[in-house]
Amino acid sequence: MIVSQCFPKASKVIDRFHVQKLAFDAVQEIRIKHRWEALDQENQAIEAAKQAGLPYKPETLVNGDTLKQLLVRSRYLLFKSSEKWTASQIQRSRLLFERYPLIEQAYQLATGLGTIFRTCKSKEQAFKKLALWYNTVEDCALDSFKTVARSIQAHYLNILNFFNT
Repeated sequence: MIVSQCFPKASKVIDRFHVQKLAFDAVQEIRIKHRWEALDQENQAIEAAKQAGLPYKPETLVNGDTLKQLLVRSRYLLFKSSEKWTASQIQRSRLLFERYPLIEQAYQLATGLGTIFRTCKSKEQAFKKLALWYNTVEDCALDSFKTVARSIQAHYLNILNFFNT
C-alpha cells in the first residue's frame, strides 16, 4: 500500500535469478533422487556379496567414477552452461546423460529457461518463448518441472516485467 503510493509508476519484478534457481533446484532434485537409488542398489549389492562370501567391487566407469561418485560429482556441472564445462565435466556429463536421460532432459529445460532470459530483448518475445518452454514442460514426465512451470504461470506478469528494461 505505502509502496504503491510512494512509487505509483513502479512495477513488481521477479528477477531471473529466482526463476532460474527454481529450475536448477528441480534438476538437482532429480539428480539426488537417482543418487539415493544408486546408494540403495550399492547397499543391496554389498549385502549380496557378503551373503555369497565374495568381496564387493563396484562398477567403475571409464572416467574412474562409480555411479555414486558420478551422481555426486556432477552436481556443479548441472548448474553451468555446457559451453563452460571443463574437459572432465564434458566426459562426466556424457556418462551421466547416457545413464540418466531424465537428468539430461531436466538440464536442457533449465538451461533453456536461462536462454530465454539471456536472449530475449522484449516482453513480447519473452512471452512467446516462455509459452513454448511451458508447452515443452507440459509434454515431459518431470513433475518437478511441472511445478516450476505452474509457478512461472502463476507469476508470469511479474516475471515478464524483467524484460521492461
